[in-house]
Amino acid sequence: MTGPKKSNVLRWLESRHIPYQAYMYATDTRSAEDVADVLGLPAREVYKTLVVLPPHGKPLLIIIPGPSALDLKRLAQALGTKSLRMATHREAEELTGLQVGGISALALLDRGFQVYVDRAAQRLTTLVVSAGQRGMNIRLRVDDFMRVTQAGFVDASIDRDAAP
Repeated sequence: MTGPKKSNVLRWLESRHIPYQAYMYATDTRSAEDVADVLGLPAREVYKTLVVLPPHGKPLLIIIPGPSALDLKRLAQALGTKSLRMATHREAEELTGLQVGGISALALLDRGFQVYVDRAAQRLTTLVVSAGQRGMNIRLRVDDFMRVTQAGFVDASIDRDAAP
């Protein structure tokens, strides 16, 4: 595998001396679990970014472990709102300006999105997230990710095998 081409996210992290490890993979690899498999990483460390729509206001970026399923009811309860819905692929791309599979809170800094990370990440030192384009993920410290995205931890997911 050749070294990654520099994306805006990578340049931004470097300018702030935030350590990361970049991973490149085929752009037709879509799910976080498939990315983990291709990269030889534990699936529980590869997180996916989902766009969630509240009844009013700006969309939310919810980041959960690849093997998990988003629990909208649990998330709404944690955020103190009555209802939330997942954005369609088209809506997610229109709202973020990024392709599904490449949506990243790091590529959307200063764009007004509230960012929430599933509480499961508190058990990790590092996590792997999209670098803002399909085919590129990065590993960075959970603490660094939380600080730069101004994210909060939230109970947002359930084990996919336990989902109804």
